Amino acid sequence: MVQPKFKYIYGPVHSWRMGMSLGVDPISSVTKICNLNCTYCQLGCSAGVADGSERRVYVPASEIAGELEALDEDVRVDYVTFSGNGEPTLASNLGQMIREARRLRPWKIAVITNGTLLGRKDLQADLGGADLVLVKLEASDEDTFQALNRPSAGITYAGVVEGIRDFRRGFKGRMALQVMFIEKNKDQGEAIARLSADLGADEVQLNTPLRPCAEKPLTPYQMVVLKKCFAGQNVRSVYEEEKKDFLPFDDEATKRRHGQFKS
Repeated sequence: MVQPKFKYIYGPVHSWRMGMSLGVDPISSVTKICNLNCTYCQLGCSAGVADGSERRVYVPASEIAGELEALDEDVRVDYVTFSGNGEPTLASNLGQMIREARRLRPWKIAVITNGTLLGRKDLQADLGGADLVLVKLEASDEDTFQALNRPSAGITYAGVVEGIRDFRRGFKGRMALQVMFIEKNKDQGEAIARLSADLGADEVQLNTPLRPCAEKPLTPYQMVVLKKCFAGQNVRSVYEEEKKDFLPFDDEATKRRHGQFKS
Protein backbone atom coordinates (compact mmCIF):
# COMPACT_ATOMS: atom_id res chain seq x y z
CA MET A 1 0.00 0.00 0.00
CA VAL A 2 1.32 3.45 -0.91
CA GLN A 3 1.13 5.89 1.99
CA PRO A 4 -0.62 9.22 1.39
CA LYS A 5 1.32 12.44 1.79
CA PHE A 6 1.26 13.60 5.39
CA LYS A 7 1.54 17.18 6.66
CA TYR A 8 2.19 16.56 10.34
CA ILE A 9 3.57 13.08 10.85
CA TYR A 10 6.90 12.00 9.41
CA GLY A 11 9.40 9.15 9.38
CA PRO A 12 9.42 6.62 10.76
CA VAL A 13 13.10 7.00 11.58
CA HIS A 14 15.42 4.77 13.53
CA SER A 15 16.35 6.46 16.81
CA TRP A 16 19.30 5.13 18.76
CA ARG A 17 17.34 6.10 21.87
CA MET A 18 13.86 4.74 21.08
CA GLY A 19 14.01 2.28 18.20
CA MET A 20 11.58 2.98 15.34
CA SER A 21 10.06 6.38 15.96
CA LEU A 22 7.09 7.94 14.15
CA GLY A 23 7.50 11.72 14.40
CA VAL A 24 4.58 14.03 15.11
CA ASP A 25 5.08 17.75 14.53
CA PRO A 26 2.61 19.75 16.67
CA ILE A 27 4.13 23.06 15.49
CA SER A 28 4.51 22.38 11.74
CA SER A 29 5.69 25.84 10.76
CA VAL A 30 7.70 26.48 7.61
CA THR A 31 10.40 27.95 9.85
CA LYS A 32 11.45 26.53 13.20
CA ILE A 33 9.52 27.89 16.18
CA CYS A 34 11.47 27.54 19.40
CA ASN A 35 12.35 29.55 22.49
CA LEU A 36 15.97 28.43 22.29
CA ASN A 37 18.44 29.01 19.47
CA CYS A 38 20.96 26.28 20.25
CA THR A 39 24.24 26.65 18.40
CA TYR A 40 24.23 23.00 17.29
CA CYS A 41 20.60 22.79 16.10
CA GLN A 42 20.34 20.79 12.88
CA LEU A 43 17.28 22.87 11.90
CA GLY A 44 19.22 26.13 11.85
CA CYS A 45 18.30 29.41 13.54
CA SER A 46 14.87 29.83 15.07
CA ALA A 47 12.21 32.27 13.91
CA GLY A 48 11.49 32.53 17.62
CA VAL A 49 8.28 33.23 19.50
CA ALA A 50 6.93 36.55 20.75
CA ASP A 51 7.09 35.29 24.31
CA GLY A 52 9.41 32.50 25.40
CA SER A 53 6.63 30.99 27.55
CA GLU A 54 3.67 31.52 25.21
CA ARG A 55 1.68 28.40 24.32
CA ARG A 56 -0.93 28.35 21.58
CA VAL A 57 -2.57 26.04 19.06
CA TYR A 58 -0.51 25.62 15.90
CA VAL A 59 -2.15 22.49 14.49
CA PRO A 60 -5.65 21.20 15.37
CA ALA A 61 -5.46 17.91 17.26
CA SER A 62 -8.08 16.51 14.89
CA GLU A 63 -5.59 16.89 12.00
CA ILE A 64 -3.00 14.83 13.87
CA ALA A 65 -5.63 12.21 14.69
CA GLY A 66 -6.70 12.01 11.06
CA GLU A 67 -3.17 11.33 9.87
CA LEU A 68 -2.59 8.68 12.53
CA GLU A 69 -5.81 6.97 11.44
CA ALA A 70 -4.68 7.06 7.80
CA LEU A 71 -1.39 5.36 8.58
CA ASP A 72 -0.92 1.89 7.12
CA GLU A 73 -1.57 -0.79 9.74
CA ASP A 74 1.57 -2.62 8.61
CA VAL A 75 3.91 0.18 9.73
CA ARG A 76 6.19 -0.97 12.56
CA VAL A 77 6.73 1.67 15.22
CA ASP A 78 8.02 1.55 18.80
CA TYR A 79 7.23 5.15 19.77
CA VAL A 80 5.05 7.98 18.55
CA THR A 81 7.41 10.88 19.22
CA PHE A 82 6.27 14.49 19.54
CA SER A 83 9.10 16.68 18.32
CA GLY A 84 9.22 18.23 14.86
CA ASN A 85 10.08 21.68 13.56
CA GLY A 86 10.47 23.44 16.89
CA GLU A 87 9.68 23.04 20.59
CA PRO A 88 6.59 20.79 20.86
CA THR A 89 5.55 21.98 24.33
CA LEU A 90 4.74 25.40 22.85
CA ALA A 91 1.61 23.73 21.43
CA SER A 92 -1.14 24.34 23.98
CA ASN A 93 -3.13 21.34 22.69
CA LEU A 94 -0.25 18.89 23.11
CA GLY A 95 -2.15 16.98 25.81
CA GLN A 96 -5.10 16.45 23.49
CA MET A 97 -2.76 15.21 20.76
CA ILE A 98 -1.17 12.73 23.17
CA ARG A 99 -4.60 11.43 24.20
CA GLU A 100 -5.61 11.00 20.55
CA ALA A 101 -2.39 9.10 19.79
CA ARG A 102 -3.02 6.86 22.79
CA ARG A 103 -6.58 6.17 21.65
CA LEU A 104 -5.71 5.44 18.03
CA ARG A 105 -2.46 3.50 18.19
CA PRO A 106 -0.95 0.87 20.52
CA TRP A 107 2.53 2.39 20.50
CA LYS A 108 4.33 4.08 23.35
CA ILE A 109 4.41 7.87 23.39
CA ALA A 110 7.49 10.06 23.81
CA VAL A 111 7.96 13.82 23.90
CA ILE A 112 11.30 15.48 23.17
CA THR A 113 11.54 18.86 24.89
CA ASN A 114 14.08 21.55 25.71
CA GLY A 115 12.65 21.65 29.24
CA THR A 116 12.07 25.39 29.37
CA LEU A 117 8.36 25.10 30.23
CA LEU A 118 8.38 22.02 32.45
CA GLY A 119 7.62 24.04 35.58
CA ARG A 120 4.17 24.92 34.21
CA LYS A 121 1.32 22.93 35.74
CA ASP A 122 -0.70 22.93 32.49
CA LEU A 123 2.22 21.34 30.64
CA GLN A 124 2.86 18.85 33.43
CA ALA A 125 -0.75 17.72 33.07
CA ASP A 126 -0.34 17.45 29.28
CA LEU A 127 2.78 15.31 29.62
CA GLY A 128 1.18 13.01 32.16
CA GLY A 129 -0.09 10.89 29.27
CA ALA A 130 3.40 10.22 27.86
CA ASP A 131 5.45 7.11 28.55
CA LEU A 132 8.79 8.85 28.06
CA VAL A 133 9.85 12.49 28.22
CA LEU A 134 13.32 13.33 26.90
CA VAL A 135 14.64 16.59 28.31
CA LYS A 136 17.74 18.40 27.07
CA LEU A 137 20.21 19.65 29.64
CA GLU A 138 23.77 20.42 28.59
CA ALA A 139 24.97 23.21 30.84
CA SER A 140 25.92 23.46 34.47
CA ASP A 141 25.78 27.26 34.80
CA GLU A 142 24.04 30.32 33.41
CA ASP A 143 26.94 31.48 31.23
CA THR A 144 27.16 28.17 29.38
CA PHE A 145 23.39 27.99 29.03
CA GLN A 146 23.31 31.44 27.45
CA ALA A 147 26.25 30.73 25.13
CA LEU A 148 25.15 27.26 24.02
CA ASN A 149 21.33 27.35 24.13
CA ARG A 150 20.77 31.09 23.50
CA PRO A 151 17.32 31.33 25.16
CA SER A 152 14.54 33.84 24.54
CA ALA A 153 14.36 36.74 26.99
CA GLY A 154 13.26 35.73 30.48
CA ILE A 155 14.38 32.10 30.31
CA THR A 156 17.13 31.37 32.84
CA TYR A 157 19.25 28.33 33.60
CA ALA A 158 18.10 28.22 37.22
CA GLY A 159 14.47 28.40 36.13
CA VAL A 160 14.90 25.54 33.67
CA VAL A 161 16.58 23.30 36.25
CA GLU A 162 13.92 24.01 38.87
CA GLY A 163 11.20 23.32 36.29
CA ILE A 164 12.74 19.93 35.45
CA ARG A 165 13.00 19.13 39.15
CA ASP A 166 9.34 20.01 39.75
CA PHE A 167 8.23 17.99 36.73
CA ARG A 168 10.20 14.92 37.81
CA ARG A 169 8.54 14.91 41.22
CA GLY A 170 5.08 14.38 39.72
CA PHE A 171 5.74 12.51 36.48
CA LYS A 172 4.92 8.78 36.62
CA GLY A 173 6.62 7.80 33.36
CA ARG A 174 10.30 7.65 32.43
CA MET A 175 12.38 10.81 32.15
CA ALA A 176 15.62 10.83 30.20
CA LEU A 177 18.12 13.67 30.10
CA GLN A 178 19.72 14.39 26.73
CA VAL A 179 23.16 15.99 26.92
CA MET A 180 24.64 17.35 23.70
CA PHE A 181 28.39 17.70 24.15
CA ILE A 182 30.43 20.02 21.96
CA GLU A 183 33.59 22.04 22.48
CA LYS A 184 31.73 24.70 24.51
CA ASN A 185 30.65 22.35 27.30
CA LYS A 186 33.00 19.36 27.15
CA ASP A 187 34.58 20.40 30.46
CA GLN A 188 31.26 20.19 32.33
CA GLY A 189 30.75 16.44 32.31
CA GLU A 190 31.21 15.96 36.06
CA ALA A 191 28.98 18.89 36.99
CA ILE A 192 26.21 17.77 34.64
CA ALA A 193 26.52 14.20 35.94
CA ARG A 194 25.99 15.40 39.50
CA LEU A 195 22.97 17.36 38.38
CA SER A 196 21.43 14.46 36.45
CA ALA A 197 21.75 12.23 39.51
CA ASP A 198 20.18 14.91 41.69
CA LEU A 199 17.26 15.36 39.27
CA GLY A 200 16.52 11.64 39.34
CA ALA A 201 16.81 10.95 35.62
CA ASP A 202 15.91 7.38 34.68
CA GLU A 203 18.40 7.52 31.81
CA VAL A 204 21.11 9.86 30.54
CA GLN A 205 21.72 10.05 26.79
CA LEU A 206 25.08 11.48 25.75
CA ASN A 207 25.12 12.95 22.28
CA THR A 208 27.34 14.98 19.99
CA PRO A 209 26.20 16.52 16.68
CA LEU A 210 26.63 13.84 14.00
CA ARG A 211 24.17 15.47 11.59
CA PRO A 212 25.27 18.57 9.66
CA CYS A 213 25.07 21.72 11.79
CA ALA A 214 27.17 24.72 12.86
CA GLU A 215 29.13 22.78 15.51
CA LYS A 216 31.70 20.02 15.16
CA PRO A 217 31.19 16.72 16.98
CA LEU A 218 33.48 15.47 19.69
CA THR A 219 35.51 12.36 18.92
CA PRO A 220 34.54 8.87 20.09
CA TYR A 221 37.44 8.98 22.57
CA GLN A 222 36.25 12.28 24.05
CA MET A 223 32.77 10.82 24.49
CA VAL A 224 34.18 7.75 26.23
CA VAL A 225 35.95 10.04 28.70
CA LEU A 226 32.77 12.02 29.30
CA LYS A 227 30.73 8.86 29.83
CA LYS A 228 32.99 7.94 32.74
CA CYS A 229 31.74 11.04 34.56
CA PHE A 230 28.30 9.39 34.70
CA ALA A 231 29.48 6.16 36.35
CA GLY A 232 26.71 4.52 38.36
CA GLN A 233 23.95 6.09 36.26
CA ASN A 234 21.94 4.49 33.47
CA VAL A 235 23.84 6.12 30.62
CA ARG A 236 23.94 5.60 26.84
CA SER A 237 26.26 7.26 24.35
CA VAL A 238 25.62 7.91 20.67
CA TYR A 239 28.82 6.38 19.29
CA GLU A 240 28.14 3.10 21.10
CA GLU A 241 24.61 2.57 19.79
CA GLU A 242 23.64 0.48 16.76
CA LYS A 243 22.69 2.46 13.67
CA LYS A 244 19.98 1.09 11.38
CA ASP A 245 18.72 2.16 7.98
CA PHE A 246 15.15 3.39 7.67
CA LEU A 247 12.79 4.31 4.88
CA PRO A 248 10.53 7.29 5.70
CA PHE A 249 7.28 8.00 3.89
CA ASP A 250 8.57 11.35 2.62
CA ASP A 251 12.27 12.21 2.53
CA GLU A 252 11.78 15.98 2.36
CA ALA A 253 9.22 16.14 5.17
CA THR A 254 11.44 14.01 7.36
CA LYS A 255 14.56 16.02 6.56
CA ARG A 256 12.79 19.28 7.46
CA ARG A 257 12.05 18.02 10.99
CA HIS A 258 14.79 15.47 11.56
CA GLY A 259 17.71 17.08 9.74
CA GLN A 260 19.83 15.48 7.02
CA PHE A 261 19.63 11.70 7.49
CA LYS A 262 21.20 10.43 4.27
CA SER A 263 24.87 10.62 3.39
